[in-house]
This record gives sequence, structure tokens and C-alpha cells, in this order.
Amino acid sequence: MAADDRLHRQVNERLHHIDQQYTRGRRVIVEMLVDADSPMTLPELLQRAPALTQSSAYRNLAMMEEAGVVRRLVHGVDHARYELAEDLAGHHHHVVCTSCGMVRDFTLDKRLERTLDAAFDQVARTAGFQPRHHDIDVFGICADCAQLGTAATALPK
Repeated sequence: MAADDRLHRQVNERLHHIDQQYTRGRRVIVEMLVDADSPMTLPELLQRAPALTQSSAYRNLAMMEEAGVVRRLVHGVDHARYELAEDLAGHHHHVVCTSCGMVRDFTLDKRLERTLDAAFDQVARTAGFQPRHHDIDVFGICADCAQLGTAATALPK
């Protein structure tokens, strides 16, 4: 079975689990998130798929978030960003510009990920905590904002 078919089958199953259908509009959103090189805002999704209405796209994103299909990222910018859930898209992290709100994905070497997992597990055990996963977001100023000198207007941490 092709990876695309497997993804769409998983999305359909998750939506069915919460008594929802995998509609054409939801499929369009999933396909845009698959093709995106970084998490997308609702305005970015609407710009790439003008046939989607804002209200239905927002409702579809909320429903797919509830179903565990998409993940909503809020980093203190004007708009939340959306990406496929990690178990569908693969484990990754983000760099976030605190000036313009740009978010980009990055992955770490598997050896480094294992080292971090072991360190996080140790911290969790010491605290009597049972970890499920980790997210790493690196905040800073992107090259474009640094070049424009907009870092002075950066968002609060």
C-alpha cells in the first residue's frame, strides 16, 4: 500500500472514531499539510485553496485536531499554525522566529534523539513523571528579520 493511501486510511479511521467523515475539504487540508515544508496558518491554507471557506476550514481543522489528525501550534504570533500529527508526519522539531512568527521543521540525528530521550526520561523519573513524548522548539530571529533589523520589535518570550 502506498504511503499516501496509508495516510488517508489512517485519517479516515481517526475521523470515523469520533463519528466524522473524511470529506473532500478535509482531504484538501490534509494534502496541503503533507505538501507543506512547515506548519501552516489558516490564512496560508485559504490562500493555497481558495475554494475552502474560512469558517469550514477552521471547523475542519478543529475537528481534525480533536481526532488526532492535525496538531495546532501556538507560538505567540497572530495565527496558530497547523501540521499533521507527529505520528502521521514523523518526529521533528521547530525553529520559531520571535519577530515574524516564521516556523520551520527540523529533524535531529537519530543518535542525538536517543540521547535526548534518555536525558528526558531521567529527568522525568527523578520527578516521578511518566513521559509520553517531547517537543523541542528553538526560538530566535530568522535570517530575513535579522537582515531587516526587525529583531527590536520581537514578540515576548
